[in-house]
Amino acid sequence: MIADLSKLLILLLIVIYTGTGIYLYVEQRKFLYHPTEDIKTDYPTMTLKQKDASVNVIVLNGEHENAILYFGGNAESMAQSADYIAGQFPGFTVYLMDYRSYGASTGKPGEEALYADALALYDAIKLEHRRISVGGRSLGTAVATYVAARREVSKLALITPFDSIVNVAQERYPLYPVHFLLHDKYDSSSRAGQIRADTFIVIAEHDEIISFERVEKLIEAFNPEQLSVEMIKGRGHNDISSDERYYKIMQDFIAEG
Repeated sequence: MIADLSKLLILLLIVIYTGTGIYLYVEQRKFLYHPTEDIKTDYPTMTLKQKDASVNVIVLNGEHENAILYFGGNAESMAQSADYIAGQFPGFTVYLMDYRSYGASTGKPGEEALYADALALYDAIKLEHRRISVGGRSLGTAVATYVAARREVSKLALITPFDSIVNVAQERYPLYPVHFLLHDKYDSSSRAGQIRADTFIVIAEHDEIISFERVEKLIEAFNPEQLSVEMIKGRGHNDISSDERYYKIMQDFIAEG
């Protein structure tokens, strides 16, 4: 009787484990991408016509010689962020890209698609500016490192970054072989050696999404001579930008050189 119950319990655990694994595999992009609403804005926009999508880009403070490309977090609305970012960087033209299915963009988000869109944006505006800096937050840090590894970038700013989504997910789901399950790897640490731009990493002291180990591994991947790191104390992953020190240190870094 006990042996039968043990076998039944083991079978039940196998079913639960397998079912959960299948669910995570099938629905993985719903965990990674959280599309935002199409919110109307008074700022001018540009459209990148890609083969399988139309990508919307909000343009702030147009016609400056220096530019910033900013790639947001996985649930960040560019339209809602636009006013504040425009006010914080008045001397730069800032481009805010809606990821596919976010805001006014069409298509489906995915790692290769976001990389292609980001490079298309850089290439579309590169002749209009003397210097182009790139910034990213959370998920957007992986997109930013991809651009910086493949294009000439003046400065690279990474806010609450990680080494790879694989490692972030492995910490969250330690019982599963995440490397084999994930479609989108977002491996920033593997690209760090290809980046020549001065790089600034901003950490939230109480980041509840990205562990310090994940940031530390990314830091170790960079040449220390090109890297500076700052921690915003008392802040978490989602409220780091509400700290008055946040934009001040970003402004100082981007304006240098």
